[in-house]
Amino acid sequence: MAPDSSALRDLAHDLGVSTRYWGWDGAEKDVADTTLHAILAALGTTVAADEDIAAARARRERAPWERTLPPVTVMREDRSASVPVHVDHGTPVTVHVLLEEGGRVDLVQGEDNTPPFDLDGVLRGRARFELPEGLPLGWHRLVAETGAGPAEADLVVTPARLTVHEQYAARRAFGVQAQLYSVRSERSWGIGDLADMRDLAAITAARHGADFLLVNPLHASSPTPPVEPSPYLPVTRRFTAALYLRIEDVPEYRSLTDFARQKVDLLRGTVAERNTRGDRLVRDEVLNAKLAALEELFAVPLTAGRQALLDAYRAREGQGLEDFALWSAIAGSVRGTPDEVQLQHLDEDVLTRARTELADRIEFHVRVQWWLDEQMAAAQAAAREAGMRIGIMHDLAVGVEQVGADSWALQDVLARGATVGAPADQYNQQGQNWSQPPWHPEHLREASYRPWRDMLRTLMRHAGALRIDHVLGLFRLWWIPEGHEAADGAYVSYDHEAMIGILALEAQRSGTLVVGEDLGTFEPWVREVLVDRGILGTSILWFEYDAQGRPLRAEDYRTLCMASVNTHDLPPTAGYLAGDHVTLRHELGLLERPLAEELAADAAGREEVLDVLRAEGLLPPGPVEDVEDVEETVIALHRHLARTPSMLLGVSLVDCVGERRIQNQPGTDEEYPNWRIPLADPRGRPVGLDEIATDPRTARLLAAVREGIAGR
Repeated sequence: MAPDSSALRDLAHDLGVSTRYWGWDGAEKDVADTTLHAILAALGTTVAADEDIAAARARRERAPWERTLPPVTVMREDRSASVPVHVDHGTPVTVHVLLEEGGRVDLVQGEDNTPPFDLDGVLRGRARFELPEGLPLGWHRLVAETGAGPAEADLVVTPARLTVHEQYAARRAFGVQAQLYSVRSERSWGIGDLADMRDLAAITAARHGADFLLVNPLHASSPTPPVEPSPYLPVTRRFTAALYLRIEDVPEYRSLTDFARQKVDLLRGTVAERNTRGDRLVRDEVLNAKLAALEELFAVPLTAGRQALLDAYRAREGQGLEDFALWSAIAGSVRGTPDEVQLQHLDEDVLTRARTELADRIEFHVRVQWWLDEQMAAAQAAAREAGMRIGIMHDLAVGVEQVGADSWALQDVLARGATVGAPADQYNQQGQNWSQPPWHPEHLREASYRPWRDMLRTLMRHAGALRIDHVLGLFRLWWIPEGHEAADGAYVSYDHEAMIGILALEAQRSGTLVVGEDLGTFEPWVREVLVDRGILGTSILWFEYDAQGRPLRAEDYRTLCMASVNTHDLPPTAGYLAGDHVTLRHELGLLERPLAEELAADAAGREEVLDVLRAEGLLPPGPVEDVEDVEETVIALHRHLARTPSMLLGVSLVDCVGERRIQNQPGTDEEYPNWRIPLADPRGRPVGLDEIATDPRTARLLAAVREGIAGR
């Protein structure tokens, strides 16, 4: 007999699974019991009858009594806390903290009158020890001493507030937002790379006064073609895609033989003509050419000094790097063969053989990551030297591919049987399935959140700032059970105090500004938490409305946020003003209302925003009709944002050059060439990096923003 629905929903609630949620239309919706069954199963709790619910509750009750210390305790430096310690009833126990930088702090036992618990015939008692406020920031160790020996667990002390942003309070910052792969120069290999990122940062800083360059996630994709186009669906979020390496900037390039250098030049020649094409980017061809060139670089013996640098990099990145290189070596050897299925189930025999048989390939992937790390460092250094106060702002995707390096290496902390996505909203009325396995909340806690920490450390090493895509995922994620539609899911909660606290700790230590993309449906307190911890939010002009449903006035924008006119999931502003996004969604079958109705509603919403600009004197009366009107409207929209108190202002590079085509249409795959649109002007002619340096349209827009911020 199926379990009682009320009991099922109570259990789901206790395990952090929502049973109701608010839709984008303002209506509260119930989650179906079938969805709850599937999500609980993905969490490791199968519920087929009432007895299963009772058994799940019993396991949940006894779990803390089975261990001496909780797996991890995360606290704020400005607040005291306490830690429960479970020992056999009547057993004396003492607890102390071993500090990360050395030293010891003995803890005082507090009062805890919890009755003993019968654990399989053994009475277990609970003591409670006080953690004082003011402990130093860092990753410390809790040690509980009994006659039976010590028990240890992690203690993480996080900052009360991330303070990196405070240096921009007196003088606001602006920067450029770019999809790096789409920005090419005469020196590129058909795809924008880290040298292009370095040069774009230098150009926008030195010529236009920009303070940061926000780029798409540079996370690693498949080590061999075919390559997933979306930068938001990588095989790992910690390491970088080989596609972005500039071959000629690798130091070992200078030591190539004449023959090897000619070979590399010929390889570049096979894809360089793509730099002048404005139709589609071709990652697979570029990756094949670069991999062949990288083999030539890999054959160059390292000098003693270079080997020492590689050894230091390898030691710093630790087991995570070795695991990624191992997976990449295996993937490179089996992709496109019947053995590719192994990537879903890499057993120990396969791994053992690979470490021996593919040792050379493992070393190859380690070295590629090292070269990428060096070029990331060079880009950040160049950005700062050119005058950027922040430098490169990297982007962290929500998750990874279901079959990939992280899905294998982090399988113990990822949930199976469900993927991450989003419920229906006004732009994606069928919901979204991002096909990514979510963090398992309890398993991540059991791992002391170290996978989260290690990823952040690598990403922040050469970042002036880090944008967290869908930062609301640190609070809850929309889980979609396998076999269900995107809209047929439920929210699963995470310990946001721990997740955000560790994010703040690593950012404070590295001096990294953090911007959270906090768009979507959520409770108001979520933004309050982010503000309290010093994490900037995101404001997109077209989505900002006041409590009465009117477009937000400039002075009413948030201070602690990055404001911009658009996002990569919308057309460039020129296309948005023309309603291109509505027409495209109609052509792709993504609308649930008639096209005319959607176009009228969209146009009405745009006019409401433009009326605000007209009232401010930034736009003349009348419709936007011709090309000149469009450019002036784009400038006016950015001048409007320059009047806001928002700490950061982002300007999309596509708006600088007048591009109209959308980079990504959510809810589509092959129906639209997502993430394959090169940077182009209004006529579709490709715009190269060298042109951007002298482009008058770019200069006009960035000058308007710079002057608007300075004059506020």
